[in-house]
Amino acid sequence: MKKLPVFMLLSLLASCATPKKSIINPEFSPNPVVAHRGAFKHNSFPENSIASLKEAIRLQCTGSEFDVWMTADDSLVIHHDPDYNHLTIETTNYNQLVAVPLSNGEPLPTLRRYLKAGLENNKHTRLVLEIKPSRISGERGKRVAEKVVKMVHQLGAAPMVVYISFDYDIMKKVEELDKSAVTQYLNGDKSPEQVKADGIDGIDYHLSVFRKQPEWIQSAKQNNIVLNAWTVNEKEDMQWLLDNGFNFITTNEPELLMEVAASQAALKK
Repeated sequence: MKKLPVFMLLSLLASCATPKKSIINPEFSPNPVVAHRGAFKHNSFPENSIASLKEAIRLQCTGSEFDVWMTADDSLVIHHDPDYNHLTIETTNYNQLVAVPLSNGEPLPTLRRYLKAGLENNKHTRLVLEIKPSRISGERGKRVAEKVVKMVHQLGAAPMVVYISFDYDIMKKVEELDKSAVTQYLNGDKSPEQVKADGIDGIDYHLSVFRKQPEWIQSAKQNNIVLNAWTVNEKEDMQWLLDNGFNFITTNEPELLMEVAASQAALKK
């Protein structure tokens, strides 16, 4: 077999490493419903499982939220708490974590597997990707952001993904890595004006923040900052947010929020 010249071989290797160009043209559901850790509650699925993600997609929620940590051996995994099966995720290798399955028998999902499942037969449900702040260091958190953004682009998932985090530096890092990324900050301590100045697209704060500082709602609208609130499970709170024109509402009760939002939409006709 004839050997390729070195420059041709390097070119070929570079092309293999090129991120996949997405062919997805999202048609996101018009409802405001973001299923918190997937639509898990009604069917008793594990939170952050692929089953709960698939159920959110089946319900046609406009988004399904999930949480990302990095293991000691740099694997990206989906889980909410810093510990899994009494093991600290950031200081444990993936093969130790995956030894114990989720309650429905699924293995602890990797980000790659989770994103692939979320892209399958789905153009209507955003993949709302929360990068958990590292408990080891801020620099590690930024490194996690780099790995996450790289994988999202490698899989061609960028048009479907919204990035969220409680760590403001992680959000700024995502924006630095991908100017077209959609980002929303979670911690509730930044005004819409400051978020806009730093290039972040939305504020996704606990409901109580907006109750205490309702002026931020109007300010966000004036500054074209997306409004989201979490975790909203009571009908009265859902109605208040809808009445105040929130773009998204994150909930453990997606079925209930679907009903409330549909009722309000019908009244406006």
